[in-house]
Formats: sequence, structure tokens, C-alpha cells
Amino acid sequence: MKKLLLTCSLILSTSALFGCGSLETTNSNVASSNEQACDFGDVKLLADFPTSRMDECRRVGTRNFEILLKPENRPINSSPWYAFRAVAEQPTTINITMKVDGDVHRYLPKLSTDLKAWSLIDYQDNGDLRSFSIDATAKPSYIAGQEIIDNQYYVDWAKKLQAMTDISHEVLGKSIQNRPIYKLESKAETNQWLVLLGRMHPPELTGALALFPFVETLLADNALANEFRRQYNILLIPNINPDGVYAGNWRHNMNGVDLNRDWNKFKQPEVQQIDAYLEQLVADGQKIVFAVDFHSTRRDIFYTMPSDYGVENPYFVEHWLGELDRQMPEFDVIQKPGNNPNAGVSKQYFADKFGVHAITYEMGDNTDRKFITRIADKAASTLMSVMLSDQNHNKR
Repeated sequence: MKKLLLTCSLILSTSALFGCGSLETTNSNVASSNEQACDFGDVKLLADFPTSRMDECRRVGTRNFEILLKPENRPINSSPWYAFRAVAEQPTTINITMKVDGDVHRYLPKLSTDLKAWSLIDYQDNGDLRSFSIDATAKPSYIAGQEIIDNQYYVDWAKKLQAMTDISHEVLGKSIQNRPIYKLESKAETNQWLVLLGRMHPPELTGALALFPFVETLLADNALANEFRRQYNILLIPNINPDGVYAGNWRHNMNGVDLNRDWNKFKQPEVQQIDAYLEQLVADGQKIVFAVDFHSTRRDIFYTMPSDYGVENPYFVEHWLGELDRQMPEFDVIQKPGNNPNAGVSKQYFADKFGVHAITYEMGDNTDRKFITRIADKAASTLMSVMLSDQNHNKR
């Protein structure tokens, strides 16, 4: 059995902490925690930037702080997100204890002073309390459950892609709070489309960290990628929930709804607009052939549609992921076929509406970041090779 590498490439430090499912949410009273603060003059903990979340905070000693994390609404998937910054007038060590209201911790605390390089903070768990210490100075120290990738990051990344290759970057629609939902397109001379989706769930950063290199491999200037883009159009919608990203939500949009449970109801504007755009593509004679939706969970896994579900090229995904498995002996490629028409997830939507395969591409929360990039690069290159091949996907 091949062993899955789970060593984290983040720099490890030492210190102490004190202390995924299918859910339908109807409560639209969504709480946002941007602008929360523990401001005591000499030492401040601030949740005042995009993606930040720190729902309650109090000072319980000269250098001791307690933080309570709460979801935007309930019921909700267990993904307690947090992001805040610490500032001190004079260099000092502060002790922070976090607790999750009615839930358990999921994301390990990480530290950055530039929002680029992140290191793991050593922590200690005591029951439902997680405690750690950091050195605070006049320069902000950012503490978060995962690396921070905000809405502006996607805009800047799209500009870099446009400098690499001929790809458009336009507004597909607007979120509940009127933030743009962007689409990027690489056009071919055929009517065949590969669809890529990302960031329905704000804290699922390892999914985003997989999407970026996956797309860059598709857009590379080499023989394989150039031929692929001659034969296939690419539609990329990398940041479907910009409101949730901005607000530091655990999971939902600003109506308090899980967007990856709305692909059979189409009640949320973010999903409605994407569905309408795809419908228009098909009405204009275009054909969707495959879709990949990037997410994160506690382990690396590919959720797929069953080969006997009735989609076109029934064994295509098995052939692709089988080739990925063959080319990456150090990576345990786990496929989990499933079919639930009532779940409202995107892969089921593509299978039921367009009759094609789609997968949910999940990276583990703590998977080594460099390994995520290697997997994504190889996954994209093998996908292109298999889609360009004359292999018969109607049989194993």
C-alpha cells in the first residue's frame, strides 16, 4: 500500500493551546465578525481585515486573552475559522486561549507577519480549550486557522494568468452583498468545455492551494497544454463565495446557506448565476464534458460519480485517476464514488443536468503544501493527457 505524505511544509514552532457533513440550513440570520477587537491600548487583538473572524474576546490577565469562536449560523459543518492580528506597544509575550461555541477545533493555529510566509504555532489542548503563546510587537502578527487568501488575491492572480496566456477575466455575476463573482475563460476552436470551480466554502484553503497550480499547469506554454487548449475550452470560477470569504464565514454565504448543497434548489444567487451561464453555453451549442470542484477536508480524497450512473464516457474518471495513481507512487489516490440526487452538490448537478462526470477534488487540511502543488501539477497534466488520448472510456 502506498503511503500518503502528510508532513506539513509549514515551519513548526513550539507553544501551548488552552482551551464534514450534509446539512440544510434555514436560518438566514448570519453573524459576521469583522471589526471585532480586544483593544486594551498597550495590547490589541483585532479582527478588522478581510477574512478575519474573532467572535468574542476578553482580557483575563495582564497578558492573557480568551477568544470564543462562533459560526455565522446553525446548523453548520464543523469548520471553525478564525483570523485576527495581534499588536503590542512594547514587545511582549501574550497567551491566548480559544474555545469553539458548541463545536470542536479543526484548524491548527498558524502565524505570519507578512501574510505570505506562515509557520505553525505550537499549542496545547485541554478538553475543548486550545492555548498558545505568541510574541507581539508593534508590527502586526497574524494568527489564523489556515493561510489567508482573500478576494483581492484572486484578482491579482488572474492578472498574472493573463500575462501568461490568452485568457479572459470578466464578471460572471454578483454575490448577495454585490461582490463580483469572476470567471476566467480560455477559448478553443471547438465546443468542448472543462469547468473548474472553487471556494464555495471559505476556510477550505488547501482546495484553493490545489486549484492555483492545477490551473497554471493547464495554462502552461508547453506542447501538452497548448494542444489541450486548442481542443478544449476552459471555464474557471475560482471564488464562488466572496461574501463568505470576506466575512470569515465557516461555511455559508450571507443567506446562511451552504452553496454546495444548493445545486438542486438554485435558491442562492451565486449558484443561480453559474447555472444560468452554463445553461446559456449549452443553448449556444457548447458542450460541457467534465467538471472539477476544489474543496478541503481532513484527508486527501476524490469524490466521484459511479461509473454505472449513466454518464458519458463512464470510465473516464477511473482512467484519469488511475493514471495519476500510476505516475505518483508516493501518493495514495483515494476514489470514493457516490450518488445522492438530493444532496445538492456540484458533481451530482453536472451528472444529472449535463450527463457528464464531475469530481470533488479534496485536499487534507494539513497536507504538505508543496505536496499539494505536486499533486495538482500531476493531476492536471494527466487529465490533459487522458482527455487528449483516443482511449475508449466506455470500458475499463
